[in-house]
Amino acid sequence: MSGHSKWSTIKHKKGAADVKRGKLFSKLSRAIIVAAKEGGPDVDGNLALQNAVEKARSFSMPKDNIERAIARGAGTDSDASSFDHVVYEGYAAAGVAVLVTTLTDNRNRTASEVRHIFDRNGGNLGTDGSVAWLFERRGVVLVPADGVDEDELLLAAAEGGADDVQLDGSSFEVLCAPADLHGVREAVEAAGFAIESAETSMLPKTTVAVEDETDAKKVLRLMDALEDNDDVQDVYANFDIPEHVLELVAG
Repeated sequence: MSGHSKWSTIKHKKGAADVKRGKLFSKLSRAIIVAAKEGGPDVDGNLALQNAVEKARSFSMPKDNIERAIARGAGTDSDASSFDHVVYEGYAAAGVAVLVTTLTDNRNRTASEVRHIFDRNGGNLGTDGSVAWLFERRGVVLVPADGVDEDELLLAAAEGGADDVQLDGSSFEVLCAPADLHGVREAVEAAGFAIESAETSMLPKTTVAVEDETDAKKVLRLMDALEDNDDVQDVYANFDIPEHVLELVAG
């Protein structure tokens, strides 16, 4: 399993633990509210909303919470209109590219906080477009590999619109276009496979090997600090930390 993919799995487990604090549900709700406000409450006709709901489901967000967030966004909720999508691009230690997506009601505050987090953890902010070209938006459905027949999964995923299935350690990664994420998840679930997570992600086209333990610690500290910020929705990076180093520094 690549270090980057293993980190994605660790991150998802951390996110599941964060649910207990309610912090993650707040971020997921914000994304749903804004998506419903901007594109309407019809999940089937609003791709951004569809993807926000898929991600919320991946973290076992209750259906009632999801429906309330959609209703808030579809109504005259003043909170929804006050949030802006802002993307920050920069570098972590060892030249690792980092892409940060936010929903903020105060651009100056968020910019200052994100810059401070980069500076404090051995990174630096870049200009718009400096690293975005290194990533590609994809739909990603993770299926636990234990006991799964790859050919059967491939068939079910293809029927839903997936274009690739890869075994990565203890999980299968089912990849698709973002617009096909909902259909792929439904097809995979209908075929009887368990879903570990389903969300759109910015996958790196190439990765940067980070073998030095000190640099690896700096990279992961930056990732953690960014994800802990209330305005940050997602953090993507193109590091590949060898598994034995990742296990030492990601505990």
